[in-house]
Amino acid sequence: MSPKISIIIPMYNVEKYLQRCLDSVQNQTFLDFQAICVDDGSSDKSGEIAEEYAARDKRFLVVHKKNGGQSDARNFGTELAKGEFVLYLDSDDFIHPQTLEILYQSAVDNNADMVVFKFDINARKQMEQMLRSGLDVSSFLPKSYNKKYDIKKIPYVVTNNVLRYATERGHALGRFTVKKCYPVLKMLRREIACAHKFITGIVIEDFPWWVDIMFARPRTVILDVPLYFYVPNVGSSLHTAKVMFIVECICTGLKQAYSVCSNFATKKEARRFNAEFLWPFIITIKRSAGIIENKKDIARIKNMFIEMRDLGILEKPVRVRAKKYKRRIEKFISE
Repeated sequence: MSPKISIIIPMYNVEKYLQRCLDSVQNQTFLDFQAICVDDGSSDKSGEIAEEYAARDKRFLVVHKKNGGQSDARNFGTELAKGEFVLYLDSDDFIHPQTLEILYQSAVDNNADMVVFKFDINARKQMEQMLRSGLDVSSFLPKSYNKKYDIKKIPYVVTNNVLRYATERGHALGRFTVKKCYPVLKMLRREIACAHKFITGIVIEDFPWWVDIMFARPRTVILDVPLYFYVPNVGSSLHTAKVMFIVECICTGLKQAYSVCSNFATKKEARRFNAEFLWPFIITIKRSAGIIENKKDIARIKNMFIEMRDLGILEKPVRVRAKKYKRRIEKFISE
């Protein structure tokens, strides 16, 4: 008999954090799940650790593959999923023990295709502070991890147009605002997950994926409950080569997302998409250009903007800030 939920866990050299992640899955109050651990060519003991869980618990499946990146690992795991629903979980993060119980019950009660929830911002801040103090957070569990939720008392809304609630902007809005594009904060019907794959070979892959999902128009429950624990990386630095790669990836995502929006959005939806997703990413590219010094890289960014302009992506900025940045981009291109 097929499980109710398949959890896709891409793994790459995460032996330090993996046990906590897999423990959080094994300790779920909802028992009918399948955990697919995709070892994406790890050179550490990640694969071995996952195999130990699979040996003790038949709900865990471990597959090993050559390194192809997180998108490829997610796609690979999704193809193996047998569950009614699919949930993505990053292997250095962890989830509340009631996560699957709450998500599945919410989906069933509302005949939903997708359930969206939140990450625990206070736990993240606490771990950031610990990391900056040089403390190890690999076994840390916040107090909220042990909180007991009454599902009937969790605030929620149901919508057939999740774009109405979604944004990439960092501003604070209502309690049901779906901020950012994170795949790990969405449980989807398996058919939807299988139909909308992640672009491989890029980072910021969650942006074009999330646009695909939104315009598939799944019936969605948005929960105001923090069930996901995101482990921050406060020590990373962005070198020029990495910045250029990120810029190129955002540009790839923008072109796909704009195409999807052009084909499936109403005029009203296109205007909202323009304000809440398209221009926040365009602005990110322009701001990144400000820290690039290599003339060849600057020329590459100019060409990216010219291509986006010719495709119509830079047309009709909605908000004042976006209009200001469009003028800056036009000046940047002409220099």
